Amino acid sequence: MIRRFGQQPDPKRRYTTRPGAYAILPRGASLLLTLQSTPEREFQLPGGGIDPGESVIQALHREVYEETGWRIASPRRLGAFRRFTFMPEYDLWAEKICHVFVARPVMRLGNPIEPDHTVAWMAPEIAMEAVHNDGDRMFLRRYFG
Repeated sequence: MIRRFGQQPDPKRRYTTRPGAYAILPRGASLLLTLQSTPEREFQLPGGGIDPGESVIQALHREVYEETGWRIASPRRLGAFRRFTFMPEYDLWAEKICHVFVARPVMRLGNPIEPDHTVAWMAPEIAMEAVHNDGDRMFLRRYFG
């Protein structure tokens, strides 16, 4: 069973399973996060949903690029968690299955192309407190010890 973070699922509500790939991206003494400004201002591990026909690794590369403008290398899977949440951008109640990786940000190709996303570099100890969801926080603490 994959560990759950956040809200208990409502047994009266129907949830759509939404798998995604997310990355811890250390570089030097900093960590690359994304700041999503809408619908709420949140620091997050870069990543997102896996599209139909796409592998987890393909989604990881695409999502990190869209949200940060960076190319990554050497992804290594750390684990997964799940959370039940409302996704207002899709008007969807989802059971998010979040596959978490660590990778190296190797080249900035440009600005984020995902609307309302900006790049945020911060020290890992600050990032552990800044990220929005407890699953991201747990993986950061586990990775950085």
